[in-house]
Amino acid sequence: MYQLRTYTLRSAEALHEYATVHWTRHVPSLRAFGVTTHGIWTDHDTGRYRLVALIAYPDGADPAELTAAFMASPEFAADMRGFDVGDIVDVQEVLLDATAASPLS
Repeated sequence: MYQLRTYTLRSAEALHEYATVHWTRHVPSLRAFGVTTHGIWTDHDTGRYRLVALIAYPDGADPAELTAAFMASPEFAADMRGFDVGDIVDVQEVLLDATAASPLS
């Protein structure tokens, strides 16, 4: 199962730091929990401070439980060290199932 996660940040500076430092740290940390990161993008529209990530959960995993376990882990705490989480003003999550024609299926 895939998930598209969209984070809205407070400012261009917060987006830059989150994208280049903290999400970069998440990639190997998530991998340790069985979660694969397929891509990380920033919104091209100026004035919109959004990061979009496409991740995949292991077969049979409960995304909510796995996310909660990751966010309670020392790995997540280390990933986020030095970042003001108050700079994340919104997070949207959409669960996706790949179709048979999808290159990611």
